[in-house]
Amino acid sequence: MKNQWNDRYGQSEYYYGTAPNTFLVDQVNQFEQNAKVLCLAEGEGRNAVFLAKKGFQVTAVDSSQVGLDKLAELAVKNNVVIDTICCDLNEFVFEDSYWSGIVSIWCHLPSELRTKVHKGVVFGLKPGGIFVLEAYRPEQLKFRTGGPQNADLMPTLSQVVSELPGLKPVLAHEIERNVSEGIGHQGLSAVVQFVGTK
Repeated sequence: MKNQWNDRYGQSEYYYGTAPNTFLVDQVNQFEQNAKVLCLAEGEGRNAVFLAKKGFQVTAVDSSQVGLDKLAELAVKNNVVIDTICCDLNEFVFEDSYWSGIVSIWCHLPSELRTKVHKGVVFGLKPGGIFVLEAYRPEQLKFRTGGPQNADLMPTLSQVVSELPGLKPVLAHEIERNVSEGIGHQGLSAVVQFVGTK
């Protein structure tokens, strides 16, 4: 899997573009000022750079060093500093009540690992901390406009809510929306969006 992402990020262009995810943009004011924010499966860094430019203390974790190297280049171009951790999420350790915000944008994991990571999200958030998630849901398979081709990697809203019992939903729904992000995501998409607070 890591080789797949290294290959995808190995081209000169940014596979998902350099503009931030629009759902994250809409929700960014949920985070407290100067918050410590963790970005899961952050890839080439467009969301992390956006958050850093907003004044947040950002850490990005991804299994692809190739992606994180491009993140570093994008950070330099935007005059921001972002901490990076090259790590498989199966091995990532969430510190207890450490993060003011955690972001999961298109972080598609096998259901067993996703459940483990979401448990870590609840553990790692400070009281009052915010979790922002957008992911493709299984219905995305009929659109073929981005995302994995395996339903197990895409959660339903009920799964997301059940995997985050320590969070109070602020926003939780399934919608169809147009997504335009680089060459990787283009077109009408079936997504789940979730914002929760600890």
